[in-house]
Amino acid sequence: MAFFAKGRIFAAALVAVLALATGAQAASCGKNGAGFEAWKQEFVGEAQANGVGSKGLAALAGATYATKTISVDRAIHKAFSGSVEEFMKRRGGAAIISKGRSLKKSNAALFNKIEATYGVSPGVLLAIWGMETGFGSSLGKQNTVSAILTLAYDCRRPGFFYPHAIAALKLVDRGALSASSVGAAHGEIGHTQFLPGNVLQYGVGNGNLRDKATALASTANFLKAHGWQAGASASANMGAIAGWNSASVYQQAIARIATAIDGD
Repeated sequence: MAFFAKGRIFAAALVAVLALATGAQAASCGKNGAGFEAWKQEFVGEAQANGVGSKGLAALAGATYATKTISVDRAIHKAFSGSVEEFMKRRGGAAIISKGRSLKKSNAALFNKIEATYGVSPGVLLAIWGMETGFGSSLGKQNTVSAILTLAYDCRRPGFFYPHAIAALKLVDRGALSASSVGAAHGEIGHTQFLPGNVLQYGVGNGNLRDKATALASTANFLKAHGWQAGASASANMGAIAGWNSASVYQQAIARIATAIDGD
């Protein structure tokens, strides 16, 4: 559920760039699947104008309306309701801390390298990794291209998801995604659940976020770009964590879990 705010500044900026390039983003939107195929035909021109190639266009043509994505989207605010204690209980905070401490030790070389490169301590990366996918145990089963295109078409927040839809098609062109790639319900990708536009902007290496080392380094790169201060605690870096997700209970939970893991 990292989509909740991740990349909001990026999305706004890229929408502005795309508007300059195309004159306007796709005008139509829908509240159900009835107009999705017609919208896709409109979006072909948008995608071509923004540099999407043949592989991306083929993925666009094959995308289907993601009913499950819409169902999850409509219930998203419930997932972040209640107190931080209630949120941590629902999301297994104690288990994330326990396993996070173990993974920190067994992957010490990886986390030391990431911290030396980006200045981001292991605790917050492990907290996000555990919170988002249970340390890679649940990467999602929703078709990524269909999910992100459905949200770009849906009338609720098309402006937010529009640049991520373009980005997803570009990732298909690059080979970082395929038309059959799957992930979370909102089109998030990999171990820590990046939206496609954020993969383009903050992904490191080959951008394959189904590889844990690439995903964790990319997450550290994201946090550094959002103001993470090396050597400071997670609670002193709430601004960077807020860049990852705007939900207050999520931010507080990540800070608490990170502090517990780094203080082992």
